[in-house]
Amino acid sequence: MPHTCRHCGSPLEHPVIDLGHQPPSNAYLRPEQLGLPEITYPLKVFVCSSCWLVQLPAHAAAEELFTADYAYFSSTSSSWCTHAERFVAAAVERLALGPQSLVVELASNDGYLLQYVQQRDIPCLGIEPTHATAEAARAKGITTIERFFGVSLAAELEPADLVVANNVLAHVPDINDFVAGIARLLKPTGRASIECPHLLRLLAGNQFDTIYHEHYSYLSLRVVQRIAAATGLVVVDVEELPTHGGSLRVWLAHKGAIEATTAVEAVLAAEAAAGLETLAAYAGFQQRAEATKHGLLEFLLQAKRQGRRVLGYGAAAKGNTLLNYAGIRADLLSAVADRAPSKQGNFLPGSHIPVISPEQLATEAADALLVLPWNLIDELRQQLPDTELVTAIPEMRHCSGVC
Repeated sequence: MPHTCRHCGSPLEHPVIDLGHQPPSNAYLRPEQLGLPEITYPLKVFVCSSCWLVQLPAHAAAEELFTADYAYFSSTSSSWCTHAERFVAAAVERLALGPQSLVVELASNDGYLLQYVQQRDIPCLGIEPTHATAEAARAKGITTIERFFGVSLAAELEPADLVVANNVLAHVPDINDFVAGIARLLKPTGRASIECPHLLRLLAGNQFDTIYHEHYSYLSLRVVQRIAAATGLVVVDVEELPTHGGSLRVWLAHKGAIEATTAVEAVLAAEAAAGLETLAAYAGFQQRAEATKHGLLEFLLQAKRQGRRVLGYGAAAKGNTLLNYAGIRADLLSAVADRAPSKQGNFLPGSHIPVISPEQLATEAADALLVLPWNLIDELRQQLPDTELVTAIPEMRHCSGVC
């Protein structure tokens, strides 16, 4: 069936990459579900040649993907919590936030960021549609509204001095309504901070595993600027971050509130130099993904022939995209360890590989660990200094010392 762009409504006619049919990457299976059919959806990404938003058509509604028992808890990553704590400290200084201010986080998950706002006695509110993570935030004393965000919810809320939206803009099917909601929620002098993986880095780093059904959009700064402008918001600053393989922290304000920094033009110039608003930028992406798939399969098959045991580490959504695209099952990767209790004892979607606790690794006698959340390799290198770690993105790498 034909698809249309979620921002401008133009027909989507130019495919970027096709990763086959896959189940939702966070739909972990309980043991009693293993014998039941799994729903899969096409994982085929397009680029709109009118507004240049790279996107996955909304085959599944947000309510089907972000369910009450959503298994991703942000606080399980110590490096991500440190990242959030540093952001809060910098934002408080930058915006002179205090007891008179209000900070609202969209997709606040388990309170991983707002806990640091709360520690500074700054009023805050979380918006989080998934019940399990919202309950975890409430257990920390953080007021959390359990709904999806958009204009209609923004109209019910007190205006905010700072709206934080970390790794959520890509997750919303109605991106226009979401950004319009931010414009409605912000005070006239307020700021919004949006972090999202940078399309430029995704392409340069062959990060096709960050494509999954929960990620409806893959964003450049120019496209964010274009979407924001339609709501009366402007990009006033941008920071390039190492998180998630290369992300942007985009600062938005109401039009006319503040002048933009030179950093904005620098990133826009880099995107233009890479030709992100030309079809040529996306040529060869499919072939690079296939080469990575073949490299991973060759490594696992050779290890099996040699009698070496490889386990996985980190039951991340990106890992599920990679494993299902490569057709890897438990005969090549017998288990994946993960720190999240919500995943332990369950099975990965599609591959049905069991998820164990990190403590169980000591009894599994693994010769090597395939690190699926490769963006956390430095954190894991410190936690597992005597273990051979392997990553597959952007290509097969054996990590000893610095990876």
